[in-house]
Amino acid sequence: MKQKASSTEPSVRMLRVGEQVRHALSDVLSRGDVHDEALSKTPISVTEVRMSPDLRHALVFVKPLLGGNEEEVLTALKKNVRYLRGEVSKRVAMKFAASLKFKVDESFDEGSHIDSLLRTDKVARDVAKDEEE
Repeated sequence: MKQKASSTEPSVRMLRVGEQVRHALSDVLSRGDVHDEALSKTPISVTEVRMSPDLRHALVFVKPLLGGNEEEVLTALKKNVRYLRGEVSKRVAMKFAASLKFKVDESFDEGSHIDSLLRTDKVARDVAKDEEE
């Protein structure tokens, strides 16, 4: 008997389509197909795409490489969303062209913050104290 996945977990189909959309967007942005100065001067990494269950909406997480001008890049992506949506629909075979919503991926910043916390003197003392006991 087949078990139904929990509602919070994305289906295999959502993950597969999200990955296809991510590859399509990465391709368009890396080739410089979008004629926007903010997008052409900054390399952008598309880190993740989360699809809605009906595959009509995509939340696209992006990170400008070297972490610079995130707001400028986000504004440029939003300004060119119609073009990007059209390019994705050409490259990914879907019944509907998914609407794209862009968001800056902050997971790298969180990872760096946690790493810096783990390297503080206080944590090093606590770890050394635990190892002695």
